[in-house]
Amino acid sequence: MKKLLTALILVSVASLFVGVGQVSVTSLFDADAMAWQLFFTSRVPRLIAILLAGAGLSIAGLIMQQLSQNRFAAPSTSGTIECAMFGYVLSLVFFGDGNNLWVIFATSMAGTWVFVQLINRIQFKNAILVPLIGIIFGNVISSAATFLAYKYDAVQNLMGWGEANFSNLLKGDYELLYIALPIALFSYLYAARISAVGMGKDFAVNLGLNYQQVLIIGVSLVSMTSATVVMIVGQLPFLGLIVPNLVSSFCGDNLRRNIPITAVCGALLVLLCDLIGRVIIYPYEMPISMIISIFGGVTFVMLILRGQRHAG
Repeated sequence: MKKLLTALILVSVASLFVGVGQVSVTSLFDADAMAWQLFFTSRVPRLIAILLAGAGLSIAGLIMQQLSQNRFAAPSTSGTIECAMFGYVLSLVFFGDGNNLWVIFATSMAGTWVFVQLINRIQFKNAILVPLIGIIFGNVISSAATFLAYKYDAVQNLMGWGEANFSNLLKGDYELLYIALPIALFSYLYAARISAVGMGKDFAVNLGLNYQQVLIIGVSLVSMTSATVVMIVGQLPFLGLIVPNLVSSFCGDNLRRNIPITAVCGALLVLLCDLIGRVIIYPYEMPISMIISIFGGVTFVMLILRGQRHAG
């Protein structure tokens, strides 16, 4: 954990001085007004947004996997993200404001709830079927969102809203992501109950827990985090899937212990991908969603192959 934190701090400091705008340690010490303005209005907000989004979405994936007791479940493979996008279209079309968080959150929560109930009822023997069902479910929701967007001439808004982009985040644009901090703290304190519910309804009830209440709280945590990240940043595909799996591979399946490690690893991964996007075709930027998709897709295939080997 100490090594991960050290790496995160070093990469975070380095990221503050990488970009098209010229900001250097020398210019800051020389009291360059333009450098300081760029530093506080763009570089620092961008770094904070990356850390909060990466940590929050990774924790959401960890909770989702615990609730469904399936390591291939995540906000990106359960329809949560697509439901948030559908909520955005509803907010845009019927309320005239695409930033209506409560509509987006409620739609995201409803979709996540449907998915968790579906998985708990069907109880697939093959764990690989879970993300496939989730992807199909997400595609159905995404198609409905696209249909509404086409009907009300909001396709461009939808496409732009869903594309992950940290470069446009300035001071005043990202603060809603701070919701990840209380959610992470609450998840840590509530970890034992979430773990018990993940073991099944009978197990949780025998421990004296209100199964439905804990399940709703867990789904709410996942939905609120995912909806907020997509709303402010855009889609970060596979992040909530691969980070919890990598952490559990090295650290086991203790939810409370894994929450802070998952948060640090998620933040570090997004930060590294963002840095790659800034420098790979400098002075232009490559979308971070493309880089995460490549890394996440390869890791996802490796996890599937590894699971098949263990099953055999």
